[in-house]
This record gives sequence, C-alpha cells and structure tokens, in this order.
Amino acid sequence: MNPQRLVIIGGVAGGASAAARVRRLSEEAEIIILERGPHVSFANCGLPYFVGGEIVNEEDLLVQTPKSLHSRFNLDVRVNSEVVSIDREAKTVNVRDLANNREYSLPHDALVISTGAAPLTPPIPGIVREGHFTVRNVPDVVRIKSWISESEDTRAVVVGGGYIGLEMAEQLVHHGGVSVSLVEALPQVMAPLDPEMAAWLHLELKQHGVELCTGSAVAAFEVPTEAEPARASIVVLKDGRRLPADVVILGMGVKPESALAKAAGLEIGERGGIRVNERMQTSDPAIYAVGDVVEVRDVITGAWSVIPLAGPANRQGRIAADNIMGRSASYHGTQGTAVLRLFGLTAGCTGANEKTLRAAGIACEVLHLHPASHAGYYPGAEPIALKVLFAPDTGKLLGAQAVGRDGVDKRLDVFATALKAGMNMNDLAELELAYAPPFGSAKDPVNLAGMAAQNVLAGDVALAQWHEIATLDPAKTVVLDVRRADERAKGHIPGSMHIPLDELRARLTELPKDKEIIATCQSGQRSYFACRLLAQHGFKVRNLAGSWRTWFAARNP
Repeated sequence: MNPQRLVIIGGVAGGASAAARVRRLSEEAEIIILERGPHVSFANCGLPYFVGGEIVNEEDLLVQTPKSLHSRFNLDVRVNSEVVSIDREAKTVNVRDLANNREYSLPHDALVISTGAAPLTPPIPGIVREGHFTVRNVPDVVRIKSWISESEDTRAVVVGGGYIGLEMAEQLVHHGGVSVSLVEALPQVMAPLDPEMAAWLHLELKQHGVELCTGSAVAAFEVPTEAEPARASIVVLKDGRRLPADVVILGMGVKPESALAKAAGLEIGERGGIRVNERMQTSDPAIYAVGDVVEVRDVITGAWSVIPLAGPANRQGRIAADNIMGRSASYHGTQGTAVLRLFGLTAGCTGANEKTLRAAGIACEVLHLHPASHAGYYPGAEPIALKVLFAPDTGKLLGAQAVGRDGVDKRLDVFATALKAGMNMNDLAELELAYAPPFGSAKDPVNLAGMAAQNVLAGDVALAQWHEIATLDPAKTVVLDVRRADERAKGHIPGSMHIPLDELRARLTELPKDKEIIATCQSGQRSYFACRLLAQHGFKVRNLAGSWRTWFAARNP
C-alpha cells in the first residue's frame, strides 16, 4: 500500500514517528497530522521537570513545531484541529478547526489513530475546581508553575502515586516553598513494583519531607471550613483525614482516549484501548492505531494490556508506517520497561512483577539481592536493591525490579535486553559485561543474579521470603542472624538467634536439628554461605532472600 494521502490523528510520539517514517519511505505521499492541541510534538515525559525548574524554558519542551516538521519532512501539520468523527465507509474524517470555528471533511487513503491517553478524573465531589490540575501537555505545566509561584507558602496535595504523581511530588519539593502531601489509594506507590521494592520509595519520600498517605482514596474535595486553614480546598480521604491544599495535582493515572475509535465501530478492549494486531491494524485493516490509545499483548502473560510508554509508542508508529507502505513489520508486545528518578533514588522494572505472575497462575522463583553498584573498594559504591523473577523449571527470566542510588538504569537495560532475547538465568550468569572499578564489578549485579538463580535451580539452596517471617512457628523454626555484632546492634529481626558467620562452624552444637533454620545476614550473601555450611552438616535450612535489607524496607511502616 502506497497511500496518496495519509491522515494521522494526533502527534507527539506515535503519530509523529509514523509521519516521519512514511516520509522517509515516500517523497510522493501527502501526509497530514491533525492535532487537537496547540503543540504537535512535545516532551510529555519532561513536563514535571519544567515545574521544578530543571527544564527552564517552555520552548525546550517542544520537540518539533509545525514549521520544523514542514521544513524537514514536508508534513502538513494542523494544530488546534479536532477530529470529531471517522467515516470508515467514505474514508473521511470530519475535522473541527478550533481556531477558526469551522468544520470540514478530509478524505484519506490511509488513517492512523494516535489520540493518546487522557488523565483520569473520576467523579469525586469537588474534583473540578480552581487550583486543581492534571499534567498532560505544556499549557498544563505552565499553569501549574504560575499558580504555585504566586505564593511563598504553598501546600500541595498530589493525588496518585504513579510515575507522574511521584515526579510531580519531587519537582514541587525542588521548586521550593512548597509543602507536599502524596495520596495513593493503594498501600504502595509505583504499582509496577512489588510492595517490598516500592517501600524504598516510601522511605525516600519521607526523608525529603513529603507526607505520604497510602491505603486511603480521596472521598471528596471540599471548601475549607472556618476552623480550617484558608486554602483553595481540603482533600478529604476516606479514612477521615483532611489535607489542606493551595494546589492539587491529579495524577491518578490515564485512560486511552478511544472514544473516537469506539464511535467509528472499531474494536475496543476490556481496558478501554483500541485492539490492534501485530501490524498495528485495528479491527478495520485500513485503519491503524499506535501509542497510549492501544491495547497490546503483555510479552510475559500474553494478556491484553494498556502500557502508556514513549518507547513503545515510537516503535509502534514506525511499524504502522512500514505496513502502510507495503513493508512487513510486526510489534511483538510490550514488556513494560520503565525507570523513575525520585530525589536520590532510581527505580525501575521490566517484565512481570510477582503480583502479576501470581494472579496469572505463572509459577516463579523470587530472588532478592543487594549488590554494590561498582567495585566495593572503589569510592562511592552504593547498594542496589534487586528483585529478579524466573521460571522454577527452565530458569527463564520473567521480570526484574531495581532500586538504588547508582547503576540502576544500566542493570535494568541489561535485564530488559535479556528478557527480549528470551534468556534464562544461566545466560545471565555467563554475560560478559563491561568492568572497571568505577563502573562495575568483575561479577556484575546481573551476573550475581544469574549465579544466585543457578544455586536455586541446582538445589544448592532453598529460599525464604520476607513476608514468611511473620508467619513462622517458633516451635518449628529458628531465624539465624549471621552478621557481625555491630551490624546486628543497628537492627535485627525480633526473636532471631545470633551467631556470626565466622564463628558458625565452631558453634554448630548450639543449633537445633529438629527445627528448620532461616539464615539471614545483611543482604543474603553471607547467609547463603551459612546455608551451604549448615546443609552439609545435616541441618534443614533456607536462605532469607534479600535478608535484613529487604525485610527492613518491606516492614517499615
């Protein structure tokens, strides 16, 4: 198919990528981008950083303009142009020119829908009010920055602990003069992480003065009473707490903006996105859809998923363009690779988390490690909290999560690549990765994860998980702490027995052979050594995955 006229509804990542790719394949095609807003290509992911001042100029958020796209790619970009309907039979779209208040019909040979996702604004009483903002486009963040700059003593309430909510909380603190509360209905922030990994973000938020309110949804937004502070509104939580706010940032997630496609009779999935095949075709083969508006297959579970990420949107735009131009290209699903900076921490994930695997009935083994970001003897090494999930029979990698202050993104990219390649844990153990003391270790954290999994798969060690500790029967189990005395003095699992690893071999008679022993240390390595020693002396023993570091973070209220 070589269209004479390609119409793309929506720009930004998916739509603009499709347009540019088609132009690189055809100088003859007429390409029209219809964008409802004033900007066709802007940095969605950079919006919060404008509020905090890390991105100084509004213009820096504009990746491309209608003029630059016309000059470089000969694209006809029409901003402030809203598509109000699609006529599939006539192969036209009906467009409302918002600037000139007129409507017209635009025929096409090929159509791409890239309408994105809209911020969720559930029907909570008082949610639409002056001083309440969503974060979707450049005008949104300009208004937010202007609003908070008018007061020297601003109280902000961020509703939602996802990526946008966390980034906005960070940037409001960076802005200065803003006290921040973060409200999340779930028990944890950043839902793609499992709870014990998200716990590190909870600690970081509190250390930077953010009031964290998890496990309670917003019941209403009310006008302050005479007895309450003179603020723009009061955020009322379902548990009864009342949070005064001069500004409210609504970051409760997004939903695919698929109403246009639904009205045109295209198939919409259970999650509200447009269903597409691997060629990015909708239920109408003549219409393609890309980006945050589509549902795609999860590469691990195979389930339909809505994963609004810029990387997949760009690739989907390219794949749709190739197929429109008669080339064969396929999209093989999304693995949800994402990363976040929160003050001094970096957190991210790829593949499935434990919650998802359990819900899907997919068996998995769970590793927790805390390796150093680079060689421990070189200054500045920081521990990385690492969680790796793999199949207990084949050792196939299923997912990874990481949180730390250095080297996190580097390891996540390796795990994401390994996941895409279908690698197993033996493959990870054998990866030859770049090493010099300032950058890594001879055994990189990725290698260590592979090696730790090999120990489990070979039956050399059995694992216990942090959440099991609370349910252990003291009559049947002993928790053995093998750290040094000075480490234990800074905190330990209540009721645990203490024998330092270097003394263990000489003190075996102090341990009961009629009970199971759960060995723990600071991060899990020394307790693994203890497990091997004890197992060879006839003890029944398991290693506490992630040991004290994981247990402490997960249990921290």
